[in-house]
Amino acid sequence: MPDVAADARPHSDGLLDWVGMDRIDGVVRFDAGDGEIQRCRARIGVFVNLIRPDRRGIHMSRLYLLIDEHLSAHALTVPMIESLMHALLESHKALADRVRISISFEQLIRRAALRSEHSGWRIYPVSIDASLDAHGFQLELGTEVVYSSTCPASAALSRQLIQQQFAKDFDASHTVDHASVLAWLGSEKGMVATPHAQRSVARIRVRLADGVPLDLIALLDRVEQSLGTPVQTAVKRQDEQAFALANGSNLMFCEDAARRIQRALNAATDIADFRIMVEHRESLHPHNAVANASK
Repeated sequence: MPDVAADARPHSDGLLDWVGMDRIDGVVRFDAGDGEIQRCRARIGVFVNLIRPDRRGIHMSRLYLLIDEHLSAHALTVPMIESLMHALLESHKALADRVRISISFEQLIRRAALRSEHSGWRIYPVSIDASLDAHGFQLELGTEVVYSSTCPASAALSRQLIQQQFAKDFDASHTVDHASVLAWLGSEKGMVATPHAQRSVARIRVRLADGVPLDLIALLDRVEQSLGTPVQTAVKRQDEQAFALANGSNLMFCEDAARRIQRALNAATDIADFRIMVEHRESLHPHNAVANASK
């Protein structure tokens, strides 16, 4: 059969940085760190450079078949991905000297309630980006954490209004008894103002140290524990109360959230490098507050 890409010369000479395919439909099997392998629908991108100016194109079918062969036969691990990268590069020997791959999918993880015995499923987006070239193999793991953020400034202003309401309701010249104050605190007047909070998201990308497995749950636990207010699944009244307490104990601007995650990841010896972007989707403003940090 004729092979136009191999036989025909390019219309003009030149090297190409990347050539390949993006948004390939595929299936991956992944252990998030709990010992259970899930089968997930994935989108895959694979690219090589073209270092031969006399060749019109690459062998895209070889890339596709190797992707399908490796992902069908093996669960996603760092050694498997590195082996796949070497096979992709070998398939384009003398045509390319570097390769990159991206894999994105969604992982279901069971999360326990804050107080009750219940639990529920959370979906976490996962991205894996790997490259292989003369400098070696590199891999980055990415995910997102959704959490609640209560504004410290709004909390201070709310406390001031509660103080003013207290001064209005209780005459400073008279003795105030414990029962009256306790009843007042439990009434609507005792919370005449409340701070604004919003659903927020932290996007995390980490480069793991050599030999470290793709433990998504360990990464999520570090980030969620550093923030203190990850969103919940199954919620009974005791869980909602515990969540309200967590929000009151973890007032944060977007800068605070980024620094909390930064401290947690800096302390992790199994993470070689990272990038963080937090976004607070303001309930006060029509725009979002954003902060970035890195190692």
